[in-house]
Amino acid sequence: MLTINIYLRFALIAAGLLGGIGLWVAYGFWHGFPFLLVGIFMLIGYLMLGTIMSTNMLLSQTRFHEAEQRLKLTFFPRILLVGYKGVYYMTHGALAMQKKDFATGEKWLRKALDAGLPSDNERGAAMLQLAMISASKNNRQAAQNQLNEIKKLNITETMLKEQIRELEKQMKQMGQAMNPSMLGMMGRGGFRGGGGKRKMPKMK
Repeated sequence: MLTINIYLRFALIAAGLLGGIGLWVAYGFWHGFPFLLVGIFMLIGYLMLGTIMSTNMLLSQTRFHEAEQRLKLTFFPRILLVGYKGVYYMTHGALAMQKKDFATGEKWLRKALDAGLPSDNERGAAMLQLAMISASKNNRQAAQNQLNEIKKLNITETMLKEQIRELEKQMKQMGQAMNPSMLGMMGRGGFRGGGGKRKMPKMK
């Protein structure tokens, strides 16, 4: 999906709305209408999608600080499209995991699951992270419960499947500590869950 630089979008929103209103007042509605249309179109797109897509592009490039600043430009997360709201919370979780702030990451991941995610790949990625957090706390029962729930999902991304198998293998190794490299590994890709492109919710 085509993404527009967020600062350009803000500029187009302001220019469209202010310029359109100015022309409407000065010369009549039809002179300002094209500008108003552009401004309104850009504003609706921003309100529905926020800055999630460009944030995840920065995450996939390991530009974590820039990604965090970009996500902060989503000023109205409560009115994001269904699915995108969950991805918004999930991206917060990815950023927290990169900072090794697992408590905060767990909070955001649970919010993402409660808000709803667009596909089983996203749900599986969030649940796998929660399972890893539980395993790192030696809470094997909670980790196993998460794995059991993941198995009910239709996971299609190859890398995510490999990550699930790796965690299952570690869980079977009695008495072995959790491999720290497993924690936060999906945050590097902006919670894509694998190498492929995430299937985002369709706009209606």
